[in-house]
Amino acid sequence: MSESLNSAQRKAVQTLAGPLLVLAGAGSGKTRVVTFRIANLIRHGVPASRILAVTFTNKAAAEMQERIGAQLGKRLKERPAVSTFHAHCLKILRRHICRLGYPEKFVICDRGEQESIARKVLREIKVSNELLRPSDLLYFISRWKTASVRPAEAVASAASDKEHYAATAYRRYAKSLKLAGAVDFDDLLLLTEDLFQQFPDVRGQEAALFEHILIDEYQDTNNSQYRIIRGLAEHHRNLCVVGDDDQSIYGWRGAEVEHILRFRKDWPDANVVCLEENYRSTEAIIELANRLIAFNKVRHPKVLKSVKSGGETPRIEQCANEEAEAKFVVGDIWRKLRQPGYNPRDFAILFRTNEQPRTFETELRQANVPYVLIGGTSFFDRREVRDILAYLKVLETPRDEISVLRVINTPPRGISDKVVETILNRAVGAGRPIWEELNHAESLALVSEKAQNAISNFRQLVQLFQSKLTTNSLTDVVRELVHQVRYEDELRRIYPDVNEFQARWASVEQVINAVASYESSTNKPKLGEFLDQVSLGEPEFGNEKDRQLERNAVALMTLHSAKGLEFPFVYMVGLEEGILPHHRSLGEDERGVDEERRLCYVGITRARQTLTLSLSLTRMKWGKPRDSIPSRFLFEITGQAEKAPMYQKIVTGKSEGSVRQNEPLKNKQTQGQSANKRPVRKSASK
Repeated sequence: MSESLNSAQRKAVQTLAGPLLVLAGAGSGKTRVVTFRIANLIRHGVPASRILAVTFTNKAAAEMQERIGAQLGKRLKERPAVSTFHAHCLKILRRHICRLGYPEKFVICDRGEQESIARKVLREIKVSNELLRPSDLLYFISRWKTASVRPAEAVASAASDKEHYAATAYRRYAKSLKLAGAVDFDDLLLLTEDLFQQFPDVRGQEAALFEHILIDEYQDTNNSQYRIIRGLAEHHRNLCVVGDDDQSIYGWRGAEVEHILRFRKDWPDANVVCLEENYRSTEAIIELANRLIAFNKVRHPKVLKSVKSGGETPRIEQCANEEAEAKFVVGDIWRKLRQPGYNPRDFAILFRTNEQPRTFETELRQANVPYVLIGGTSFFDRREVRDILAYLKVLETPRDEISVLRVINTPPRGISDKVVETILNRAVGAGRPIWEELNHAESLALVSEKAQNAISNFRQLVQLFQSKLTTNSLTDVVRELVHQVRYEDELRRIYPDVNEFQARWASVEQVINAVASYESSTNKPKLGEFLDQVSLGEPEFGNEKDRQLERNAVALMTLHSAKGLEFPFVYMVGLEEGILPHHRSLGEDERGVDEERRLCYVGITRARQTLTLSLSLTRMKWGKPRDSIPSRFLFEITGQAEKAPMYQKIVTGKSEGSVRQNEPLKNKQTQGQSANKRPVRKSASK
């Protein structure tokens, strides 16, 4: 085992006790180190079941389990606990959430359900859409929750009128969730933190389950995760965290880079190991990355060293406008694809904002180059998927009012919106869940006999399939339920276009396939457990990003989406002030620009063989071309940082626009031209 590791990796793998910080630079083999270390702990007698490894994505957790199994083979009778933060916290809440006043069978709201509650709460406090939209409220609430801010604290700290409205709504939102026996995704962490703070015995029980804890991507932890980790590890102190402060790019969703920066202060006896050998990118690319990230002053000192010497010098291309930039990039890709050995999936176009890909999509279509835009609509946001899952949630937890209201008349069964409103008002007045109120529908004077029969039939439908769950397979129950409610007919009615209908029906099939996959991989399948996995994004159909990347197509994605990925040929576009770094980061506080610099660094280190950076010297804004200012990061990586405040000319070389020092470029830029309707670049320096 140790022969295949470099000296730093070997040190990390062989340090088996006490706090350990592994600073793993981009492409340095951190997943390998984590899995080798877990295998080594098991070889040294630590029971696998006493090891907890936590990461941020289901994909990373599955890969870790697979690698551990490959190393230890059939000797591994039990498996270490490997999961995401949210999945592990969900298990803790399933065991103890009753202590916080929630039902044991609590439900997890999806985004659509959250928006419904947010809309209702804003109506109750008479705040209009113009003052605060439901999506804005959810943004504030999520930001507060990831920072461990409770409703009372939010009210006290609100600075603007908008924040005051949001803080008031936050309190009602939290109360509405609890009354419905529901939590949202952020609550999985926040409520676990509450359990640990309010009930030391719960924290002790959960901490006693493990004697070694490993945390991947530690730089991405928020305040709740940080406190949960400390609560689990402070007794045995066998805590290994792996991460890279230079790749901390999620501050906007609560991640605190300070957690990895102050690890030695939190754990004074910690060992620190730096993984600096990069196995992904060429020496030329890594040299550029090192030069850039060195401008961040608050960071762990480390310098990446590529094992791939040489390499093509990265290029900077200056283009007249965004159309010319797209023509250049697509033209360059098109010419390479005409040569043997190149495939569309080898190329990635990375951008900072979601508005940028439009011109690239247009050029790719015109050049007949296949592409995929990563990070579109989530599978879980599709109407038909939410409908089927809502039916399953009602079978599992009839008191889930959000799901009951979604499916009570879907497909239409004669229960009008007015009837639903009448029942809902009666339920609120009686202090009963709406499901219980359905049992008393016949006593409502304003509800017609026809509607009463429809309500009775709906109630009997749910009870019938609840009983089927005790005798039939989950897959059969779901398949029969879809057939019984005539959902296929409903899709045909709503979507008369045959292609649209087939796409929607295929999504329903994927849900059923996911149920079958779950059932075949579990000894004692339970509907509630499947729904928990869905809420955590675990079933195969939830991994939309991976499915998109499997296509043989050029990948268009944001720099944030690209983290964790790599491509032979990378084009980073739009390197202009206000885009990268983004205008929201350009305040008095340097931390915003530091995170944008880390984001640029992440983009650079996605490239294995070649890297091209491009910018537009003019960009259309409100229908008029406006001059752009080249990104300060371009000055930094070309050794001209002293010129950045003046935003003077960028130095590029004469050959293929490659980066060179001490040779000024005239302020002409690449002009995209067309030859046989294919984009062709004229070098700016020729």
